[in-house]
Amino acid sequence: MKKILCIDSNHSILHETLISNGFHCDLFWDQTADELKKLLPNYEGIVIRSKFKITKQLIDIATNLKCIGRVGAGMENIDVEYANSKGIICVSAPEGNRDAVGEHALGMLLMLLNNLKRADNEVRQGIWKRAENRGFEVSGKTIGIIGYGNMGSAFAKRLQGFSCKVLVYDKYKTGFGNEFITESTLEQIHEEADIISIHTPLTDETNYLINDAFLSSCKKNIYIINTARGKSLNTADLVAHLKSGKVLGACLDVLEYESTSFENIDTTTLPEPMQYLLKSEQVILTPHIAGWTNESNYKMSLIIAEKMSEVLK
Repeated sequence: MKKILCIDSNHSILHETLISNGFHCDLFWDQTADELKKLLPNYEGIVIRSKFKITKQLIDIATNLKCIGRVGAGMENIDVEYANSKGIICVSAPEGNRDAVGEHALGMLLMLLNNLKRADNEVRQGIWKRAENRGFEVSGKTIGIIGYGNMGSAFAKRLQGFSCKVLVYDKYKTGFGNEFITESTLEQIHEEADIISIHTPLTDETNYLINDAFLSSCKKNIYIINTARGKSLNTADLVAHLKSGKVLGACLDVLEYESTSFENIDTTTLPEPMQYLLKSEQVILTPHIAGWTNESNYKMSLIIAEKMSEVLK
């Protein structure tokens, strides 16, 4: 019986499905890195989320490893290239949380454009301001989406009923335009977009994709949405453009200053740009939960179990 080690906690459907498919499944959620090193040679499969990085060193230790499952979308905490060179197949589950991310991005945008956070807080204090909280409609706006994978396409789908123009740029895809979206260049997004939403994986190419040069290239004053990865956006550059008025507002579910496990930020040594974001009414912040619904928790766990079962059968 092939053995699979679950390093991070996940929905019970994951290990239940693996067991029902004939695998032995060990749930070691509280192990240290040193303890895991001793265990890894015993397993053909491991399941992770974000707690640990699967490095070249760990891969070399796991001499029987055939498959790594990441319950999530991004694979930046796995040395995928080295794993593949050792014949190890790496799988993730972006199909499982794309709906959650699409809905969250839209929710943050509506909250920002309609001053919902501020208005709610004021009403709770007995403050009744109507003209001051007059918002803006998505209808008639041009929205630029960068990256048309699972997340970008899910966000685009949710914009279909809003009577807005949707421009989509993906460096590695073509031929995806339809009646609701226009396949675009990055230059066209810079020229026309009122709102720009980032949906790219974190790679050397996308690190600080949104920076001073990018924002300065936008012809309009814009809103920014980031539900991808914190380091896709240079926070200091964003703050500079918020202060100048070039960026009218930002919706940030991910932050440059997150821990590698996405579980927290160090609030004791926050740099000035982050302090500015925390105080700004132009910014909506959430703690990396765009893909973190009850439904996505179940779907991602089930998808990983199914994919790993197919690889290890």
